[in-house]
Amino acid sequence: MSEALQILQKYWNHNSFRSLQNEIIDSVLSGEDTFALMPTGGGKSVCFQIPAMMNEGICLVISPLVALMKDQVANLQKRNIKAIALTGGIRSDEMIDLLDNCQFGNYKFLYLSPERLQSDWILERIKNLPINLITIDEAHCVSQWGHDFRPAYLKISNLKTYFPKVPFLALTATATPEVKVDIINELGLNEPRIFEKSFARKNIAYMVFEVEDKLFRIEQILRKNPQSSIIYVRNRKSCLEISSQLQSLGFKSTYYHGGLSSKEKDKNMQSWMQDKAQVIVATNAFGMGIDKADVKTVIHIQLPENLENYYQEAGRSGRNGEKAFAVLLTSPSDILQVESQFIHVLPDKKFLNEIFIKLCNFFQIAYGEGIDEKFSFNLNQFCLKYKFPVLRTYNAMQFLDRQGVITLSQEFSEKISLQFIIPSKEVMRYMSLNPNDEEIVLAILRTYPGIYDIETAFNLPFIAKKSNHTETQVQTVLQKLKERNIVEYHSKNNDASLIFNEIREDERTISRVSKYLENQNQLKKEKLKSVLHYISEQNVCKSKLILNYFGEKTTDDCGICSYCIAQKNIKTDTIKLSKKIIALLKIEELNSREIENRTKNTSHDVIFAIQQLLEHEFIIVQPNNKYTLK
Repeated sequence: MSEALQILQKYWNHNSFRSLQNEIIDSVLSGEDTFALMPTGGGKSVCFQIPAMMNEGICLVISPLVALMKDQVANLQKRNIKAIALTGGIRSDEMIDLLDNCQFGNYKFLYLSPERLQSDWILERIKNLPINLITIDEAHCVSQWGHDFRPAYLKISNLKTYFPKVPFLALTATATPEVKVDIINELGLNEPRIFEKSFARKNIAYMVFEVEDKLFRIEQILRKNPQSSIIYVRNRKSCLEISSQLQSLGFKSTYYHGGLSSKEKDKNMQSWMQDKAQVIVATNAFGMGIDKADVKTVIHIQLPENLENYYQEAGRSGRNGEKAFAVLLTSPSDILQVESQFIHVLPDKKFLNEIFIKLCNFFQIAYGEGIDEKFSFNLNQFCLKYKFPVLRTYNAMQFLDRQGVITLSQEFSEKISLQFIIPSKEVMRYMSLNPNDEEIVLAILRTYPGIYDIETAFNLPFIAKKSNHTETQVQTVLQKLKERNIVEYHSKNNDASLIFNEIREDERTISRVSKYLENQNQLKKEKLKSVLHYISEQNVCKSKLILNYFGEKTTDDCGICSYCIAQKNIKTDTIKLSKKIIALLKIEELNSREIENRTKNTSHDVIFAIQQLLEHEFIIVQPNNKYTLK
């Protein structure tokens, strides 16, 4: 048994590699630069985690997604593999400690964003680490033609100067042919070995239906397929509404979006993962790290922004290899709605500049200051104060985030503050009367010695860990202390946090990044056109449309999508109708209107069947426009 397979079994409990995983691992172990295009569910992370475990030193993983970094680090730590992520909001002194751990603490993985590499002192520290592999995840971000282009990715190739003998592994799940060429060129990959897994998912039936009542069609689909399902929606409000409507129809349903606390996310996710809920209604915040093999149906009830995102989300169905369905429900108003939602709200340079200046003013950041400052942020409050349109503002901030000017974290956070308002001897008395609460109260007092004097910011996960209790148990004690007027306890929910990654320079800041804005806006329009083509094209197999978009040419229809099923039905109905027509013409000559009346079929179906019979010379047409057998 190979060492790679032994590691896979020991840490991941899998007995065999998926398609291309072993080949990619061999390429990396042989020291070659490698490009791997593996559509969603292909198991990309194993391709760098296993070779990194086999070699001395540490694997540097560059990723733009904070949530994905945290998820992968947590999963590695659960397997007793030492991993660290340098995410936003970490103070410089903490960062130094973490990098010291990487250098001297036998860590195997260091995750960071490409923006971190732009800090000279961090780059200097990384240059001294024993790097054995450099992995670029979400590598399509390096291409201006990629759907999530980030300029910071363009500087990753500089690492080649410092690590000329260390292999680069570029990973992506969605890349068109031009994006693939861009990735190889921009990262400076040296004669890379290229591995491309087909985008074909032969067990997924891609369905597009135009319907008037989407909820009714969802109900039909879920009753016909009562297995695990995901319904994707565009916003948080729709999550709650659709989930509640499904519950009222008797379905076990839950929901997931970026505004839930981590506890609620985990609770709802586990309910669905453990099949206590058949359906999870979710925004696109749901998906990273999700690997539920038996998802039967993924339903989109609003049009996606691009086919890359749609393919990834639809591809969460059928990972067990059994037949599954990716359903897109549309209505005539959807096109106007999607243009309003994605195109009419794109920011221009003037608006971008205005947003950035107001953002700095909102947080009282002076010109030339602000770098690495972190704030709680509520988008609706900000827009209300300055009378900005919410969607256009959000798009502007997302653009600034991708350019590395700010980091906008949409992870829900709960800010707790606490102060004891009775004398310490009374607190001691409370502990003696409530021994079950003693460990938690003592942990608080030892951690925050000034908590009697001022209201103090409170770290719930830390106190839970220090007192050997769950977060829920700590919150229960806090609530009890509040009810007995022992503490002042305030809990405030924030739907985002905001970090400024560079100093405020107003127009100079925006001028530097706006050169990419027009190109990105045009790209969004083109990608939306591809989505509209996918739903409106009536004469091509849906699977073939998706494969062609990603540069795979195929002449075969899938046989199971909405187009192919419709063609089968037409063929079956035409054969039946043709037999009826032949039987009637054995008796007498008839014109098309008479055939239509006798067979009770539509004129469209009758004309189609007559054309087929004429082509195959079963019948002929007389000068009086009546048909007879040949």
